[in-house]
Amino acid sequence: MTFLLSDAGALLLPRDPESHKGTYGHGLLIAGSKGMAGAAVMAAQAALRSGIGLLTVCTPECNRIILQTAVPEAMVIACGTDFIEGLPDNLSRYTAIAIGPGMTATDATRRVQQTLLEKASVPIVLDADALNNLAADPALFALLNETDILTPHPGEYKRLKEANPSIETSRDFYLILKGHLTRITSPRNETSLNTTGNPGMATGGSGDVLTGILLALRAQGLSAWDAARLGVFVHGLAGDLAAESLTDIAMTATDIIRFLPHAWRTIQHKP
Repeated sequence: MTFLLSDAGALLLPRDPESHKGTYGHGLLIAGSKGMAGAAVMAAQAALRSGIGLLTVCTPECNRIILQTAVPEAMVIACGTDFIEGLPDNLSRYTAIAIGPGMTATDATRRVQQTLLEKASVPIVLDADALNNLAADPALFALLNETDILTPHPGEYKRLKEANPSIETSRDFYLILKGHLTRITSPRNETSLNTTGNPGMATGGSGDVLTGILLALRAQGLSAWDAARLGVFVHGLAGDLAAESLTDIAMTATDIIRFLPHAWRTIQHKP
């Protein structure tokens, strides 16, 4: 089935006038490596533009100043020197976790990812190098569950399928296959096709933005199915608004973030 503007509006969570930052979840973003701070920055900014209450970024020490300057609303924990080498002490304080943007796939980050999947009891969004780690170590698939979302582009999906051929027919997680008419499938073989987005979004960083949006929605309590459909829709809608203003030639991933508020307003004011 296709997912439309009216469907997106029906999934928006109301904002209680007496709410506070703790009401809207605390997300943990595990992202970045030396030379790849931008991925962490974009994912963090997108999460903060999608309603999350609190955000902590676990990133290498080399990126700390960049993150605290570019995203002052986020808390930053150094989890390594040049690459992710560890996790925050208390994972139970977070309501959702995202891992992968700009992380770099190495033996060390695979070990961190394995520890995360073994210990975390909250929803996890896996993107980018977290997917490459899965492809490199198929045993990690057994640690995924129905609260988790994977967000591969076609190249990443091909590697995942080579590592785990059953991904096409049987899975214990939600899958977002990014591209034209992005396809979302559930462990129960439900399928939803997205109706927003344009070729201007085929640019570096666009996937990092989606990861931040998904982290925010999961942290706020949306189910994996609803967060995946709404997140992909608003991501594409922000891209459409950016392309309309800037052209699909000139727009960048940070333009998607810039137009997220306009996209959320469009959904709130649906006909």
